[in-house]
Amino acid sequence: MQIAQLQVSNTPSLSSPRRSFDLEPLQQTLPSRVSSPPKTQLSKMLIKESHVDVPTKADGKEGSMRIFLFHPSIPGYPNAKFPGVCVFSEIYQVTGPVARFARQIAGQGYIVAAPSSYHDFAGPEPLAYDVPGTDKGNAWKVEKTLESYDEDSRRTVDYLLTLPTCTGKIGSTGMCLGGHLAVRASLDKRIASCVAYFATDIHSRTLGPHTAKNTSPTPPEGSTHTLDLFPTLAHAEVAMIFGVKDTHVPPEGRDLIRAKLREAGVTTSFYEFAWAQHAFIRDELSKGRYDPAITKVCFEILLELFGRTLKLDLGPQEGVGEVEHVC
Repeated sequence: MQIAQLQVSNTPSLSSPRRSFDLEPLQQTLPSRVSSPPKTQLSKMLIKESHVDVPTKADGKEGSMRIFLFHPSIPGYPNAKFPGVCVFSEIYQVTGPVARFARQIAGQGYIVAAPSSYHDFAGPEPLAYDVPGTDKGNAWKVEKTLESYDEDSRRTVDYLLTLPTCTGKIGSTGMCLGGHLAVRASLDKRIASCVAYFATDIHSRTLGPHTAKNTSPTPPEGSTHTLDLFPTLAHAEVAMIFGVKDTHVPPEGRDLIRAKLREAGVTTSFYEFAWAQHAFIRDELSKGRYDPAITKVCFEILLELFGRTLKLDLGPQEGVGEVEHVC
């Protein structure tokens, strides 16, 4: 096989007639120099962090709860407005991984408010990711009442709505205990959408004081457990995210949650990642479960849902017709 070679030379071939080009007309059409565009300040999304202590009085006990605030800031636009997002933490309160998660959301143009859930028992300082910290967090999780949890979420939404920079649209998210609290907070009709990461204790009705696990599909009489309040969640859109290897929420527990959401008519996206364990988005390596690749996918899920339900102004829904059955 012969390969043809093309040679390019600036020297004209002796067998070809010489050609000359007059560059003067072209030079006359070119500007003497290219003018620069006017200098303007480039807009960029920055973050300002602060905190506020709000009063609480659940269970007849007066106290205060610290809310950590992560506020987007665009230089040159002091009157910019953003939707709000409540971020509920795992059993260790607002730790470094939770704060970094909140910053990621704020950097996409959301005012993030992260309450300190255990103000009933301690200050806002995070617990350590060790055995004593885990034992404290798990003990307080069931000692704290549902009334107190509910007041915390209401106060957090109340505070976001007082901000002149908030558009009034609110979403919720969280992980572990906070995933449960994000779903429970969404029972408040002021919250339009929720992304819950590996939410614990929903399937077993074990958040707050209880006598035993209860995984029955039939609600106990007068139940105020989150699982049994799903019918009041129909106003919101929910994304539930779990790892198949999560030992805190077994397959039958995930199936129960999915079935009850469907039964209640809640608009739900349900995700189960084959190799993910519990707490797989926590970017802290002591327990060997952080999965950055799946975490990235899940963050895109969050951005899609919040972008569509909080940033867009879709107006009232006028009904959706039957989906056409076509290939």
